[in-house]
Formats: sequence, C-alpha cells, structure tokens
Amino acid sequence: MVAVRDFNSDDMNRFGEVIARLERSGPFDDIRKLVLPDIVKLLKADFGASYVWNGATGHSEDVYACNISAANLARYKDWFQYCDPMSEKLRSKRRAALVDEVIDRSALMRSEFYNDFLLDEGMYSGINLFLFDRDLDIGDFRIWRNARQPEFSDRELGIMDALSPFLTRALMRTKRYWAGTTSREREVVELVARGCTDHDIARILGISFGTVRTHINRLLEKRSCANRAELAAMFSSRPE
Repeated sequence: MVAVRDFNSDDMNRFGEVIARLERSGPFDDIRKLVLPDIVKLLKADFGASYVWNGATGHSEDVYACNISAANLARYKDWFQYCDPMSEKLRSKRRAALVDEVIDRSALMRSEFYNDFLLDEGMYSGINLFLFDRDLDIGDFRIWRNARQPEFSDRELGIMDALSPFLTRALMRTKRYWAGTTSREREVVELVARGCTDHDIARILGISFGTVRTHINRLLEKRSCANRAELAAMFSSRPE
C-alpha cells in the first residue's frame, strides 16, 4: 500500500488530480489520454502504453502511448504482441504486477521481444495493470523505465493498486456506454458533433464517402436516433 511518506508535494497534487479527472470523466472521454502521462510521472517512469483487449480477435488494439515511437507501436501491433512472453501472464494477475514476477529477467533479455522490441526504445523494467469488469478485460496500463533508472518497487505497485478502482470505474462507464460501437464509429460521431459534413469526415479519416454513410446509418440505429442532428446532440451533451 502506498504511504504518504512515499510522496512529495508534487506527487500528492498529481495523484489527487488523476483521481479527480477519473471521477469527473464521462463515457465520451478517453481515460488513457486524461491520466496516462501523469501516471508515468507519478511512477517516475519513462514510457507508458495502454491498450484495449479485443476478446473476439485475441488482439491488443487502440493503443495510446507516451514516449514510444509510432514505428515501434506499429511493430507491436503487427508482430510483437504475438511473441510477447509476459503480457498474458500479467493479465492473469488482475492486479498491478512487475514484469519480473512472471518472467525471469535473464530469460526476457534472451528473447526476441526484448532484443528487437523493448531494447529498441530502451524499455528495461516494467509494471503492468490489467483491469476487468467481471471477466471482461476493459483496458491496461503498461509502464516502463529505462536501464539507468532503479527497479520499480512497492511504492509504484502501491500507486497502481490505489488507482485501480478509480481506473476501473472510469473505463466501465465508457465501455458500457459504447458497447457494440467500434472505435471508428466513435471517431465519426465526434466529427458529426463538430458539424463536419460527410465529405469532410471522409477526407479527415481517409475513408470513402460511402463508408462514412454506412457508419452514420449504423450509429443512428445503435443509438436510436432519428437523424444526425439527434446524434450530434447526444455527443455534444457529454459532461464536461
């Protein structure tokens, strides 16, 4: 458990602000963008990534990351998630856990995952938190330090454990509201709410006009809206 003695005044303020943002968040907020940068700072870490698990495909998707290159994130999506030697074991913990708990450091450092992925960014020691709504994986937070930093300790585990119920509640609000809706549909409805035309949306998202119309028609049906004005109003009424 994290103790007050583990925090300086900046840590206390940041910890409180993270919790406040999570408690104020609504179903339209991307929780990761709201808090991941500050969680990385709280843990005195160097890198952070957060994925959404797609149980239907068995893939980690929709990443939001701090200080990890787009090229390496693409490599993880295309290949390295399939030879990742520890994330499934960390997911099974259902709590904040050190990477060292599930794989010996020497074994990790001999792996393709370390030498061709982690080492490329300088990620050396890690702590992960996988969050669940009953048996549904609703998101994760993967935090890393470089080799020049000390190992993660009980302080960092305590912080993640303390944040866990707040993160879970915030992610559940989003997950339940958007159940059955794709990430692309969320992008489309946000642009509808901004007043973009279908042609604007197609250009911004790099998709065809017909695909935009398909997404909007599906959204109207899923959200039980009579027209795009109702759809825009639903999004625009999100809590601040």
